[in-house]
Amino acid sequence: MALYRSSPGRRIAAGVVLVLLVLLPWLLEILDQSFYVSFASRVLIFALAATTLNLVIGFGGMVSFGHAAFFGVGAYCVAILADSGVLSAALAWPLAAGVAALLALLVGAISLRTRGVYFIMITLAFAQMVFYLVLSLKSWGGDDGLSLLHRSTFGSLDLKDDSTFYFVVLALLTLVLAALDRLAHSRFGRVIQSIRENETRMEALGYPVFTYKLVCFVIGGGLAGLAGALLVNQSGLASPSLLHWMQSGTLMVMIVIGGVGSVFGGVVGAVLLLLCEEFFVGISPHWQIGLGLVLLAVVLRAPLGIAGLFGWGRNRE
Repeated sequence: MALYRSSPGRRIAAGVVLVLLVLLPWLLEILDQSFYVSFASRVLIFALAATTLNLVIGFGGMVSFGHAAFFGVGAYCVAILADSGVLSAALAWPLAAGVAALLALLVGAISLRTRGVYFIMITLAFAQMVFYLVLSLKSWGGDDGLSLLHRSTFGSLDLKDDSTFYFVVLALLTLVLAALDRLAHSRFGRVIQSIRENETRMEALGYPVFTYKLVCFVIGGGLAGLAGALLVNQSGLASPSLLHWMQSGTLMVMIVIGGVGSVFGGVVGAVLLLLCEEFFVGISPHWQIGLGLVLLAVVLRAPLGIAGLFGWGRNRE
């Protein structure tokens, strides 16, 4: 059975990368490239969003094409609260995650009664319904989106400063990755991965499969809402495009590149995809061709993703 198992080597590598990420703002300042700090925050936010989808697909075995709905709902929650004068991150960000989790509970409770391609299509249908609902509400900006005039406040921290905001995002991503690694090795995580491998056998053993999958789906949706709350603070705009099915597809591409079923797969995929996009956009208006070639190379040469090349994926037990 292919289950995720951590190792000292992975933890050392993760520690080294974390140190480099902590030093990144100072390095960019030395190189007089401080404007890239905001871009680095964006990469980390998408890494968080991709990681939440990897929990649902890679660990739970639920191929959801509606994950962008939770991502976008989190962004809109923060923008709507800010428009009403609520700027406290201690209130807005958990509320965004909670609303996204409630939506995930509703979607999951219905969608998980189906399997395979039917599950994919029904999650896509729910996401598109939310997308068109937001698009039709002119009070929320309609197709222009809803602007965030001021970033959230977080105690004495000045989130208007890009470096401070970057460190907050990095801290949250680190906490989520550590929690996901812990969850993957817990009883809950082992059961979820076993359901992914053989759902029929787990049902025969008496496990409440539906409940386990629903809890996993809700956790992923709630954390995606948190990522959306961070993104609207970084970009200053809650856009309907965040809820579109293409956004779900982008997150899915990230975890395919990085490694499905790896704790660090979403991070690796998000970094590689967004860096490639930034690089190819500067070369040609047809940058999608270069990105497609990179994706093709990964699928053919690294079927377990980039993380799998370094042994950061699943292990056979």
